[in-house]
Amino acid sequence: MSNHTLPDLPYPYDALEPYISRQIMELHHKKHHQTYVNALNAAESAYAKASTPKERIALQAALKFNGGGHINHSLFWKNLAPSKSEGKGNGGVLPEGPLKNAIVASFGNLDTFKKEFNTATLGIQGSGWGWVGVNPSTHRLEVSTTANQDPLLTLVPIIGVDIWEHAFYLQYLNVKADYLNAIWSVINWEEAEKRFAEATGGAKL
Repeated sequence: MSNHTLPDLPYPYDALEPYISRQIMELHHKKHHQTYVNALNAAESAYAKASTPKERIALQAALKFNGGGHINHSLFWKNLAPSKSEGKGNGGVLPEGPLKNAIVASFGNLDTFKKEFNTATLGIQGSGWGWVGVNPSTHRLEVSTTANQDPLLTLVPIIGVDIWEHAFYLQYLNVKADYLNAIWSVINWEEAEKRFAEATGGAKL
């Protein structure tokens, strides 16, 4: 039985400041993500021991919620990088290349894409995730949202943004729009470019 573990962050807890505070990153990673990992391991262990369909069905919600939480957060940490505007890294800079071309093809330009993404993500009722993903049949980028911790299954995820209160409340209070505007300064476009290449058959630069 494979035991899931909490992945290390690819940067220090304070690396995304001032856009995402150290306090949020520590709580989000060490507490929230760890909880999903622990609960997923517990649910999988119970599922392995379940002897009836009824018992297995009863565990589906826990597997979906905690499994999604683990999948989504593991992707989210890699999605982020120390900000170029703060002189800390390359976060927030979209380089020339296939991903930028695809954003222009699907949305017109980067600003229009960000507006569409932020509007869709702000429209989530309650908790959830905003996504940009590749449509596997058209190879075009699309904006999508999922509720709660549901992973993105209809598109290949390129960027996911956590819009649960624990992702921003300590810093942005209830103003989700400010958090969504700020997060673009720490988006790891190099990671997104890698995912895009994999999703579209590894087209080389």
